[in-house]
Amino acid sequence: MSVFGPAIEIEGKAFDAKGLLFDTLKVEIIAGQWTCLLGPSGVGKSTLLRVLAGLDTHVTFEGTITASDHLDVASRVSYMAQSDLLLPWATISENISLGAKLRGTAADQAKKAQIIEQVGLQDHQDKYPSELSGGQRQRAALARTLMEDTPIVLLDEPFSALDAKTKFQMQELVAETLKGRTILLVTHDPGEAVRLCSQIYILNSHDLHVAPSLEPPFPKDYRDEAVFSLQNELLAQIRGNEQ
Repeated sequence: MSVFGPAIEIEGKAFDAKGLLFDTLKVEIIAGQWTCLLGPSGVGKSTLLRVLAGLDTHVTFEGTITASDHLDVASRVSYMAQSDLLLPWATISENISLGAKLRGTAADQAKKAQIIEQVGLQDHQDKYPSELSGGQRQRAALARTLMEDTPIVLLDEPFSALDAKTKFQMQELVAETLKGRTILLVTHDPGEAVRLCSQIYILNSHDLHVAPSLEPPFPKDYRDEAVFSLQNELLAQIRGNEQ
């Protein structure tokens, strides 16, 4: 059964121990598409994902989070953090089906086997996280996310530990597997944002604005001249804002 995600609107401000983190930002996440938060470290991108997921953060958020179907957001989220968060005492196979175990349900074994093969971990599924490279661990975390059937998916630098070839393969796999979901992606990579996202926000210190993006379909071919051109334009904007 296909899973389709709602549109989400986040509006508000956040404070940390040092004061204002971001001020009255408004983010509109398109239903069933990829939206990207792009920008330098330390401006609150990951924090915003954790707020959406209903997780503890170091900040106080004052504002509203509203879904277009008027249902709760946090209870319908799959969240992949920057770190892989694999349980060190569980095998890769057990980590990938962790969600089902926590819910007290049986994992779909056929689906798990297919995903493990798609992420290239079929020869490593009985190993423990300490036996894998950083890129393999990140692929295991991706596989765990793909096992979930939530309409909303939050991805925080999900491809950062992968080599270039594997990164493109995993981007295409995730885009296909999560088709129809509402996805918010945090990344530092303008090229990744351009290839995957129908809406791109650039978040800087206390400032947020909508950046240009390409028309569907996604993901885009990395050899597309429009991808290369917009990638450089976004990088110039980010560098300009940092100066």
